[in-house]
Amino acid sequence: MSGHSARLWLAVCGVIVMIVMTACGRSGSGSAGVQAAELRPVRVATAVATSREVAVSISSNGSFMAEEVSEMAPLAAGRVLATPVDVGAWVNQGDEIARLDDRDARLRLEQAEAAQQQAQAALAQSRMRIGLGPDATFDPATVPEVQVAKAAYESAEAQAKLAAADAKRYASLVATGDVSASNYERERTQAESTQAQADAARRQYDAAVNFARLNHQGVGSAEAALASARSQTAMARKELDDTVVRAPFAGYISERHMSVGEPVNPTSKIATILRANPIRLDLQVSEMEAARIHTGMTVLARAAARPEREFAGKVTVLSPAVDPSSRAMTIRAEFPNPSLELRPGMSATARVLLPRGEQGIFVPATAVLTDSGSNASRVFVIEKGRASVRVVQAGSTENGTTRIVTGLGSGTVVASSNLPDLYDGAPVERSN
Repeated sequence: MSGHSARLWLAVCGVIVMIVMTACGRSGSGSAGVQAAELRPVRVATAVATSREVAVSISSNGSFMAEEVSEMAPLAAGRVLATPVDVGAWVNQGDEIARLDDRDARLRLEQAEAAQQQAQAALAQSRMRIGLGPDATFDPATVPEVQVAKAAYESAEAQAKLAAADAKRYASLVATGDVSASNYERERTQAESTQAQADAARRQYDAAVNFARLNHQGVGSAEAALASARSQTAMARKELDDTVVRAPFAGYISERHMSVGEPVNPTSKIATILRANPIRLDLQVSEMEAARIHTGMTVLARAAARPEREFAGKVTVLSPAVDPSSRAMTIRAEFPNPSLELRPGMSATARVLLPRGEQGIFVPATAVLTDSGSNASRVFVIEKGRASVRVVQAGSTENGTTRIVTGLGSGTVVASSNLPDLYDGAPVERSN
């Protein structure tokens, strides 16, 4: 190698050495910067995990249903004249829902009322014949004809007794020769004649009594006729009332099936009414869970359309049987619904609260990081100035606190701020 070549080679080697030394210097200074950043503490707020008793519940899903639903139909056939209510209208019990043509029914009612008036007049005449007052009981002796016949009979009977006594006295006188036989015969004939008259008066009296009793039977027939007429009037009035379809209970009109002018019969549906206060919720629970549920237990429900509010109700009905295919049992809960925030058909998630609670661990909601993709949750436990990541199972969040189901114990200190800046082993500085 020539001297020039040697010098050139030495120059190239020097440049390479300088480049390598520069790169090494830069690399060393970069590592020191990272170390300094890692050792800088993260300032965080902290909170202590607390334990408190929480209600134990059985969760299930279901849909709200109306307490009562009625498909209203007319009780009579006819043509619809009016439908004063529309879908969504609130009606009270007895309010008019639809009205049918009632002209024929009114005519039948007028005819029945006229027949009833005639029956009442016939009864009054029957009672008057025997002198029977409106509230009096029947006694033949009070009938005027009977009283006259009785008086005549008593008078004739008295005269017959007198004549019989005279004839007997004349018979004694004839035996002693004090009177003639002709006088005795005259008295005896008179006695027989007055007795015949008394017998005739007796028969007239008996006939008057029988006639009074017969008239009293006529009163009974007249009373029966009046009762029948009243029944006919009541039936005609009901037929007239049946031309109006009325709400069986207070509620909302959810459907109207008929319009003015359409013909209907007792099988036609006029409208649908539903009562939604209270409103009911049917839930399916397993047979194991069903054994722990009793009527009267509190049920908390959140409707999908009202997620911001939890509604409270009570278990009212337990199904008497378990479905053999699903091994589930239906329970029913009722919820007060005066403002009708809950509507039939709304889906809901519900919790049946059991009487005995359990201890739950709670931390501020800001102390929990949850990955939206995997739904995994973690907290940072603060121990000896460093953060330690802890994977937990998070429960429900309410009033700014989150329940930790597993992974954390009571009294543990956790970070509640600047969680994105923390990592496992990061030094921290507590701000509280």
